[in-house]
Amino acid sequence: MQSFYDFGIQFVRGLQALGEWQTLWMKIFSFLGTEEFYMLGLPLLYWCLNSALGMRMAVLLMVSGTLNSAFKLFFHAPRPYWIDNTLQAFAEETSFGLPSGHAQNAVAMWGSMAAHLKRNWIWLIASLLAFLIGISRIYLGVHFPHDVVAGWLIGTIILWLVVSFWQPISSWTAKQSLSRQILYAFVLSLLLLLPPIAAFSWLKLSNWQAPTDWAAFASQAVSLEGALTSAGTLLGLLAGVAWMNAQGGFSTQGTLRQQTLRYVVGLVGVLAIRYGLKAIFPDGEAWLPWLLRYLRYALIGFWVAGGAPWLFLKLRLAVHRL
Repeated sequence: MQSFYDFGIQFVRGLQALGEWQTLWMKIFSFLGTEEFYMLGLPLLYWCLNSALGMRMAVLLMVSGTLNSAFKLFFHAPRPYWIDNTLQAFAEETSFGLPSGHAQNAVAMWGSMAAHLKRNWIWLIASLLAFLIGISRIYLGVHFPHDVVAGWLIGTIILWLVVSFWQPISSWTAKQSLSRQILYAFVLSLLLLLPPIAAFSWLKLSNWQAPTDWAAFASQAVSLEGALTSAGTLLGLLAGVAWMNAQGGFSTQGTLRQQTLRYVVGLVGVLAIRYGLKAIFPDGEAWLPWLLRYLRYALIGFWVAGGAPWLFLKLRLAVHRL
């Protein structure tokens, strides 16, 4: 792997040598692949614009995120600035580097939108965004080129699977009872957690130690937090949309005022659950913090998909789906 690392560091240096004028743009493209961006953008899409597309993209993000956590733990690979302290890093990351989650999620997310909307120009924009998001991570010094390429490849596979099987699976699931749908969502979230738990356990049981030159950077990398966040949110999303559909669903149509208020009210709920419970629940790498993190993000997912739309209906900010 040393040859990959040496080449990658030179590649990063080459990108950065093109000029600091890139920095702002690269940070913007990188932001388009962050948890914060998706937390702000996907609820807007689901509550106000296109609930079917919003749910599809949100579920896809959680599946991709959980699998990315597993791959990172399995490969437990460094980031460029971890092994070369002379390299300029424009961001700091505590997880392992391979594969790039930004690159993987960008292909899956923007590709899913393009596949749903079925427009050639949207495919072009989606491809360009996925490319630029991946390149931005290299420029910022947080990923090697092979991290990004691996992320693109894994994201493409996940996108193909979702495009191929989403409709038949969702149609079959819709015919099941509410209790069965929630049970299946729970089982799916647990199944997705198995790979990261296996990789985490393997690292712990083998007493793996990071090389001395980047051990300090990797001190928080052997963690299940990312996987629990994605899997818990997935459970909440699927349970919430199943429950909401049983209530008759909701329509994203409405006046600009209604849509704006939906977004504000809904986002306040997301932030209250995320940060309110974070202040109460213990943190760390142990069973109780893991369980409570899973629960916290399951509640966030349920709020987004079910709780907030139900409140919108009660406040007359939305109507039932026709």
